[in-house]
Amino acid sequence: MDTKPGTLYVVGTPIGNLEDMTFRAVRILQTVDLIAAEDTRHTGKLLQHFQVKTPQVSYHEHNRSSRIPELLEHLGNGKAIALVSDAGMPGISDPGYELVKACIAAGITVVPIPGASAAITALSAAGLPTDRFVFEGFLPAKGQQRREHLESLQTESRTLIFYESPHRLRETLQDLAQVWGSDRQIVLARELTKFYEEFWRGTIAEAIAHYNQRDPQGEYTLLVAGTPPSQTQLTEEELKAELQHLISQGISRSQASRQLAKFTSLPRRQIYQLALSLVTE
Repeated sequence: MDTKPGTLYVVGTPIGNLEDMTFRAVRILQTVDLIAAEDTRHTGKLLQHFQVKTPQVSYHEHNRSSRIPELLEHLGNGKAIALVSDAGMPGISDPGYELVKACIAAGITVVPIPGASAAITALSAAGLPTDRFVFEGFLPAKGQQRREHLESLQTESRTLIFYESPHRLRETLQDLAQVWGSDRQIVLARELTKFYEEFWRGTIAEAIAHYNQRDPQGEYTLLVAGTPPSQTQLTEEELKAELQHLISQGISRSQASRQLAKFTSLPRRQIYQLALSLVTE
């Protein structure tokens, strides 16, 4: 079946192993009028491998504002366009979403051509709960913003999935331990579907120790166990009240914090900081 005129095809490409390319994806790339690629040089190698001669145009984070109107005009004139990213499904942690959104607003048909996704690929083999999960993409690059975002996810009970670069991995692991505690289960998947594919499993503390001994290499997908639903969720005011009650019984702030940490999802260090604030109240 040929591609339909004036249609945007969102085409999944391999995240590493070229054998994961689907027959349908190859056919679509061969029969559309234009391919909008995140990096035309990178996609050019893929097209050459599958003997696809369709012309490309770049579409990425830095030119999307000017490129979207051009692509919409082509689509409006009956051209069929395939959108691809460097790896995986377009729109997942890349600017493909903006083009899809613009096409829908303009009444242009958008057709997904399913392919690999690093998040789902890693989740399927991680060994953490898969019935409920949340994809968070890349965490903020700046430390303070990253920690604040992690704090907002502190009571999330679903399995959490993040992408992380090798040069920020150690910092992120330290922040995870500081905000969520070091005992959470974590899986680090790297170089998925490639020759050096690796899954590392353990606690956050063990992951920190592991990567203090070796340099992170390759792009990482992090999967972190959610907060056990059995643990009590208390508001800050409720925590303060519990701390005040324990301290009034002669228990030290440190002991009270340790005791409460056993029954909540919050790290002892965070509860202790809250206990210290009671001095001025």
